[in-house]
Amino acid sequence: MSQGLIYVTGGAGFIGSNIVGRLAGRPDCEVVVCDTFGDAQDGKWRNLANHRVTRFVAPADQDRFLEDHWRAILAVIHMGAISATTERDVDSIVATNITLSQRLWEWCAHRQCPLIYASSAATYGDGTQGFVDDNAIEAVRGLRPLNAYGWSKKVFDEYALDRAACGVAPPIWAGLRFFNVYGPNEYHKGAQRSVVATIHPQIMAEGQVRLFRSHRPDFADGGQLRDFIHVRDCVDVVEWLLESGTHGGIVNVGTGAARSFRDLAEATFTALGRPPRIEFVDTPEAIRDKYQYFTQADLTRLRTLGFPGQFTPLEDGVADYVRNYLERENAYA
Repeated sequence: MSQGLIYVTGGAGFIGSNIVGRLAGRPDCEVVVCDTFGDAQDGKWRNLANHRVTRFVAPADQDRFLEDHWRAILAVIHMGAISATTERDVDSIVATNITLSQRLWEWCAHRQCPLIYASSAATYGDGTQGFVDDNAIEAVRGLRPLNAYGWSKKVFDEYALDRAACGVAPPIWAGLRFFNVYGPNEYHKGAQRSVVATIHPQIMAEGQVRLFRSHRPDFADGGQLRDFIHVRDCVDVVEWLLESGTHGGIVNVGTGAARSFRDLAEATFTALGRPPRIEFVDTPEAIRDKYQYFTQADLTRLRTLGFPGQFTPLEDGVADYVRNYLERENAYA
């Protein structure tokens, strides 16, 4: 990358702030953060407190900033979204996750600026159709997400592929379908935090954790499987895309290895030097019929594109998160 600006929406959020933290230390670019911070007590500002960031843009001022600085912008990294899978205000989801994303796409296409945006594994729904990041528009249209958040990401993926097929696209673009991401700077997410961040305080307060009981005969209690990926590995993919100038299209970002919630809980106990104590509780009926029992990223496309990185094994990633962040006074990356 040459000297210039990297514009990061959602730059104070979980994945966004980790991307900003990586790029802010580079001498060849300046990072610009577009985000909202809310109440100081929520602590979202702390996600950026350890890094050199001097330019901030309010979302309402985004269009003006982009037009005033378009010659200097090297790339747009669009991580801003309403990411809560339980969000019920669909109008807000449409405005933020679809309409805003479409405006950024059109701007990047017009100014021929590279774009990397956050899609989601939530687009795959219950997983019965598999987890292959097929870039055929018919394949994306056939997906059936289980919630409004996943639906909004699917809609924008369709839009991106449609516009690219019409020749209206950024010169390089990638939509990253993140799987179950965990790691530092997720603390402001409340109930949407990763399982590691959720069970850590349970262990410290009670010496045990509670996991959902299985309601399917083919899965043991705690045997539900997810593709858990450390946020550092997600940032590695973003940085590689920027440095290599690779056109990714829609691409999965996971480890390619599903692990159980029991594995995750036991790794957390091990990181704390404690014997595992796990209690199982019923999955709430409100989400039981939408609950995923298995996710696992197919990484064929990412590897075919040439990504050379290796993903952090679950036990190593959990140990790093617990010991170097959750157990320290300053838990921020």
